[in-house]
Amino acid sequence: MRTVTGATDRVVVVGAGLGGLACALHLAGAGRQVTVVERETVPGGRAGRLSLDGYEFDTGPTVLTMPELIAEALGAVGEELPDWLDLSPVDPAYRAHYPDGSTLDVITDTVRMAAEVSRVCGPREADGYLRFVDYARRLWQLERRDFIERNLDSPRDLLTANLLRLLAGGAFRRLQTKIDQFFTDPRTRRIFSFQAMYAGLAPQDALAIYAVIAYLDSVAGVYFPRGGVHAVPAALAGAAEKHGVRIRYGTTVTRVETSAGRATAVVTADGERIPADVVVLNPDLPVAERELLPSARRRPLRYSPSCVVLHVGSRQSYGRIAHHNIHFGRQWKGTFDEIIKRGQLMSDPSLLVTNPSRADPSLAPPGRQTYYVLAPTPNLDRGRDLDWRGGLTARYTDELIETLERRGYRGFRDGIEVSRVVTPADWADLGMAAGTPFAAAHNFMQTGPFRPRNLHPTLGNVIFVGSGTQPGVGVPMVLISGKLAAARVTGGPR
Repeated sequence: MRTVTGATDRVVVVGAGLGGLACALHLAGAGRQVTVVERETVPGGRAGRLSLDGYEFDTGPTVLTMPELIAEALGAVGEELPDWLDLSPVDPAYRAHYPDGSTLDVITDTVRMAAEVSRVCGPREADGYLRFVDYARRLWQLERRDFIERNLDSPRDLLTANLLRLLAGGAFRRLQTKIDQFFTDPRTRRIFSFQAMYAGLAPQDALAIYAVIAYLDSVAGVYFPRGGVHAVPAALAGAAEKHGVRIRYGTTVTRVETSAGRATAVVTADGERIPADVVVLNPDLPVAERELLPSARRRPLRYSPSCVVLHVGSRQSYGRIAHHNIHFGRQWKGTFDEIIKRGQLMSDPSLLVTNPSRADPSLAPPGRQTYYVLAPTPNLDRGRDLDWRGGLTARYTDELIETLERRGYRGFRDGIEVSRVVTPADWADLGMAAGTPFAAAHNFMQTGPFRPRNLHPTLGNVIFVGSGTQPGVGVPMVLISGKLAAARVTGGPR
């Protein structure tokens, strides 16, 4: 594993996102002097907070898995997770709503889930579910140590016995093909493969290795922290400051100063120079390269689809929904073709609707509810004809609300007290390449050692952290990226 050479005592982390904070905690635990510089007034990056007239919204991820990775980051400085977060399992993890009117609860207890699959889809499908769980669990065990929680410097690093085991298990076949070996019902095929969208691909194009995302969501468990997912970066930041990390909020870094092939400092918008032996960059990697570092030839990347998020504070509540809800349209493959290949909006949308105030009423005024509605869309590279800065945003918001009302959210429009719409143009304004919060897609040439690496190729003491680098997208992967970035400095565990 390549590591930073020379002095590493003073580390400046640019950005207090989940990856940057996890990195700061691991470095502080290893005795480094760490300063985190954050342009916003609160920590979190994409996992931020929006407050509107007594309603509180998570601005980024709403599905939280693998809390042991949060515990690991806190444990780096000797802190315990329960002292910082009040976490509860979400049961069911999801409720899937299908166009034929049926619903399927995704339950992380495999015995109960097998019974649910049998109830909805029949006993043969339940047998397939149990075989899938065994397969996905084995995938996770094979991938985690050698390929996910490991700094990869070249494709040669993939050559392990576990690679052969993955090949033998069909992990490099297409995800949808592999899912279809376990399931025959279109409903189960969808609920255990839609997660490919997180990786920026259609299930027909993603590799079967990404079945581990369905495993983490559907088997390992989904959790909710009191206060919302933003409570996670707030906890990490609090623990970091307790153990000597200096976090400077409301401070924008405009460039990294370099000399003789090394970073020597970061320079802020008001001209202040903060010296550093090592610089860790948490902004979206292509944006960090373009805006903060000296010019260099950059590898073109293919980006994941983006999304529109509708935050709503409402008088309405609905008894048929769960905390997290997936509403599938009638189309399946065609939906991915529209978004990814043709750069079009979904003609028959599939939507994620999260209702976090069900679990934590403090997120809304008394008797009110918060809703987070996510609709996948093309990114700005693919959807060049979509004018999000013009009238499209209002029209598409109306379409989403009409779709929700047709799918059982009666009176949704009339119940709205406050709302905020976030579009791909807004993601771009927040510093996300191609206007997507999901970073570079996980096609084969952007996965593992082929994904942009976390150690700069020519500036040997500049490190990247977050979803744009290894291991990739999602809260668990970003937390792992923080540990991997710290290991580049300390030479510690992989």
